[in-house]
Amino acid sequence: MTVRTTRRVFATAATMMAAALVVAACGSPQESATGGGDSTAPVKVGLVYSQSGPLATYGKQYIEGFRAGLAHATGGTNKIGDRPVEVTEVDDAGDPTKAVSAAKDLIGKGYKILAGSTASGVALQVAPLAVQNKVLFISGPAATDAATAVNKYTFRSGRQSYQDVLTAKSFIGDAAGKKVVVFAQDSAFGKSNEEAVKAVIGGAGATVSSVLAPASATDFTPFASQLTAEKPDLLFVAWAGTTAPAMWQTLDQQGVLTSTTVVTGLDIRASWPTFGAAGSKISFLSHFFDGAADNEAARALKAAVPGGVLDLFHPDGFAAAQMVVRAVEEGGDDVDKMVTGLEGWTFDSVKGKTTVRAEDHALLQPMFQATLSGSGTEFTAQLTKTLTPEEAAPPAVPMKG
Repeated sequence: MTVRTTRRVFATAATMMAAALVVAACGSPQESATGGGDSTAPVKVGLVYSQSGPLATYGKQYIEGFRAGLAHATGGTNKIGDRPVEVTEVDDAGDPTKAVSAAKDLIGKGYKILAGSTASGVALQVAPLAVQNKVLFISGPAATDAATAVNKYTFRSGRQSYQDVLTAKSFIGDAAGKKVVVFAQDSAFGKSNEEAVKAVIGGAGATVSSVLAPASATDFTPFASQLTAEKPDLLFVAWAGTTAPAMWQTLDQQGVLTSTTVVTGLDIRASWPTFGAAGSKISFLSHFFDGAADNEAARALKAAVPGGVLDLFHPDGFAAAQMVVRAVEEGGDDVDKMVTGLEGWTFDSVKGKTTVRAEDHALLQPMFQATLSGSGTEFTAQLTKTLTPEEAAPPAVPMKG
């Protein structure tokens, strides 16, 4: 039986100082690679993710997916062999300091498997602890490319930003000679998207330029005029925050959405109404949405999620649980054997065939093109194309640690 413990972790001066120290992992290696052989000792898994804070909705989807994935991967027993899985959940509130403190606390108590990381900033702070203490870390919804190949003990159960941009590129086919414009906020978020498009689509032969608006902008008419004048083959929009509805309305009213192919990411279902009437005129790249895939894992997840409606980050939790079960089945309590058991593994997850690339731990997975229809608060996403894991695969990078 899975034991669920939910705690809140608060950073203090003492815990911040402790975060600078390496925690010695407890417990002795398990020789057997069959989930602990004859052992019935619990498998302890620590999930450090956002139960509160700005990404709490993402975290809720992740944990619902994890619970469903654990049940699916263990045939409903929540046991790996004869070993019950005990899951401890800790809220990091999206704060890297709290996450590091929580991870160190769990490692100090003998946990050899950590998962979670709703936020990219959290994943990049927790990952070094994995190699320092030789514990398995499976990052979750955090999309930063930097979490791939960061070290041999770190894996990911979700997609990375490079896969998003490759999906955007798929809307224009051969990028050679094409003109691409990035419209984004003049912020770290906007500039990171600008850099990604230049690297991925520009690297494929397109000419990439950008129009950056101040994050405080409320009048988008001048920017719409500038975008129309650019006459791009593809307009990539990266926008976050409360001004999104006004921005999309202006682009629609000024004819930008009908003058070129406009692509943006499809976020969680709750965000869909922000597109308003513009939603039906946008091409969406998607990590996942309800209806994107129909397979045994997706059906199991749908049956387990309250309300039966899937969302963006449910698959990340589901895949994390599948990876935990695989790691213990292959490695017992020996973390190096867990790593070997995951490297190169192909499995059937919610999105379809998924592979852990051995050389850098990128998670190769299908990605999706979608459209939106509806009005008011009722929108529906429709699948228009599924990109194979190979089509959406980021280039392999050397392992850093």
